[in-house]
Amino acid sequence: MSTEDEGFKTTEAYVEFGSREARGVSPTYERLSAAVADDDELIALLDGLPPAKRQPNLLFGVVRWLGGPVEDPAAFYDYTVANWPAIEAQLRVRATQTNEAGRCAVLLPVLAALPQPLALLEVGASAGLCLYPDRYAYRYGEHQVGSGEPVLECAADGLVPPARVPEVVWRAGLDLNPLDVTDPDDVSWLDALIWPEHAHRRARLRAAAAVAAADPPLLVRGDLVDDLPALAAQAPAGATLVVFHTSVLYQVPAPRREAFVRLVRGLPGHWVANEAPEVLPYEGLPEPPEEGLHNVLALDGTPLAWARGHGQAVTWFG
Repeated sequence: MSTEDEGFKTTEAYVEFGSREARGVSPTYERLSAAVADDDELIALLDGLPPAKRQPNLLFGVVRWLGGPVEDPAAFYDYTVANWPAIEAQLRVRATQTNEAGRCAVLLPVLAALPQPLALLEVGASAGLCLYPDRYAYRYGEHQVGSGEPVLECAADGLVPPARVPEVVWRAGLDLNPLDVTDPDDVSWLDALIWPEHAHRRARLRAAAAVAAADPPLLVRGDLVDDLPALAAQAPAGATLVVFHTSVLYQVPAPRREAFVRLVRGLPGHWVANEAPEVLPYEGLPEPPEEGLHNVLALDGTPLAWARGHGQAVTWFG
């Protein structure tokens, strides 16, 4: 979903979120999205915010973080209207930083195939939980890779899973507002962004946060264009630099997104992108395997696979 000023329609955004992202994944958010889309009062409140702050994920996460109800649309309406000043204040200062370690299961086949060892640099890193693909374990059907916790499950089609995890010698993240897994407030925000029914993702968050807290990554507060070259230059010689991002660029206005693509193409090493096809378009893509939102996994601008948003499935075509 685009969050650029031009042409952003709040009602359509909630309809699309419910029908494309939440359907079959979160009945609670599917139901809630439809209710908000149909409520003129809530839409009017949201339309008083900048487009990037009207996102369903952000609204629902803020209400959950403040202790409000999301299971019942009527209760959600009552709470949101009654507490709008507090909700609006949080919407203006927070962002959807869903730091889903499960996405590493989609990235792993690409990372494992690159020249080792790797220097990982994640753009839009949040708390950096996706910077540890070498520390997690993976299960692709009956095939297990690696050891440790959490174990990331991924339904893989058309893919021979890698035999081993990559070797990572340097890990760094760039974010406008990096989060700290040792800060209970930051972790509670990450928890609030997890969809209500997803207890397995909450357990995964706790396990991944423990990994990051034991060996914190280098997290830099900065812009994906202005500050990327300096951070990339810190990668150690002798390691393959990999700049990657997952479900991040939809929050970046189109001109800035284009500037980032030009920049990252000129850096040494490799670029791994995992973004929605309307955000980072490619020519000649095959049809996605099913309804629902799929990202396109790409290496150096070449699309390789369709991937579900939380890393739960990947369909290889490259």
